[in-house]
Amino acid sequence: MKRAVLLFLLLPALCRAQPFTLSEATPASVNVSADRLTRIDRVLQEYVDQGKQAGIIALVARNGKIVYHKAFGMDNPATKMPLKRDAIFRIASQTKAITTVAAMMLFEEGRILLDEPVSKYIPAFKNPTVIDKFNETDSSYTTKPATREITIRQLMTHTSGISYTSIGTKEANAIYAKAGIPSGIGTPMNSLSVSIPALAKLPLMHNPGEKWTYSLSTDVLGYLVEVVSGQPLDQFFRTRIFEPLGMNDTYFYLPAAKQNRLATLFTENKTKEVIPMPMQGGISPDYPKQAGTYYSGGAGLSSTAVDYAVFLQMMLNNGSYNGRQILGPATVRLMLQNQIGALNVGDNKFGLGFAIASPAGAAKLPVSVGSFSWGGFFGTDYWADPQQGVIGLIITQKVPNSYGDLNDRFKVLVYQALTALK
Repeated sequence: MKRAVLLFLLLPALCRAQPFTLSEATPASVNVSADRLTRIDRVLQEYVDQGKQAGIIALVARNGKIVYHKAFGMDNPATKMPLKRDAIFRIASQTKAITTVAAMMLFEEGRILLDEPVSKYIPAFKNPTVIDKFNETDSSYTTKPATREITIRQLMTHTSGISYTSIGTKEANAIYAKAGIPSGIGTPMNSLSVSIPALAKLPLMHNPGEKWTYSLSTDVLGYLVEVVSGQPLDQFFRTRIFEPLGMNDTYFYLPAAKQNRLATLFTENKTKEVIPMPMQGGISPDYPKQAGTYYSGGAGLSSTAVDYAVFLQMMLNNGSYNGRQILGPATVRLMLQNQIGALNVGDNKFGLGFAIASPAGAAKLPVSVGSFSWGGFFGTDYWADPQQGVIGLIITQKVPNSYGDLNDRFKVLVYQALTALK
């Protein structure tokens, strides 16, 4: 009798201790209105019907239960082939969070510290310089010594002073192009061991820690994972993250058996009509189908809505999923707090690998303070809300995209469907 009473008293705590694993369930089971979720259908279908997007996939989960997962529109409008829920997408910068988790696993093993200089592991970053004067005519420049070295934490927070290829500062765009630094997209024959040391020899756009500048820092972080672990980044991801989590559709380069699931990549013509993306700058839109050796920690992966939702659920579970502890709870807490001090990313802050919703950011949309998010160059967007247990992903494959307001509309549509808040 006493054992039965004790078990009854402990049952709520035992239930809370069980980590959520994703499975489909009725919306009502997690305080979500099925009727209100249908408003998502209407809006996403309108974007397709109005020619703003060829196809869209959306997924909503709460407390580990997938309550909405639908595909709209066409993968190939010419053949009327519908877009399927399990389509594989180029997730581009959504790769960054996964690379940061990989590095934090090494941090947990005592193999790196966040405020160590990157040059301790990649010597080419020793004695960094900062751009002083830049000549736009021939992309020549002068430099001055940086005030400090780049740290691993600054790689994770985009405060290193490194910029981006093509989408970075005008100086970086020119200097990196002249030096042949890849963006990480569609460059399968390059290697991190060549490109990252070459990047290290180029000037920073500002002193480390002074500004937030979106950058190739996470590609550098991916190479650091390779150096410290002794494994190519794709192998580290596969054995340490993807296989334990069951992310079986996430790859740098797709195996032949899954290439037919790669979603078509679209662009816009001058009248904003959606058309298939042609070959651009020697880069094929089907680059994930190639066999490659360049494992871009900042932009290289392709995945599915469910696979990435599993990754986000692991973070909401304090690093645990399906009985596997990928990160410790204290490490997750560290990653999901402001790591950039008084600097800002729009209205929000930045943690380690994720944007973090600030009070100012959460005042504009219904997401909770502390929600973490990011997206990808080709039209993918995600967030996870620890306070409400919500995961949202909305996925398209179009660049450029004149209708990016869909991401904010989707957030509103998700939160208006919650029938109870925690």
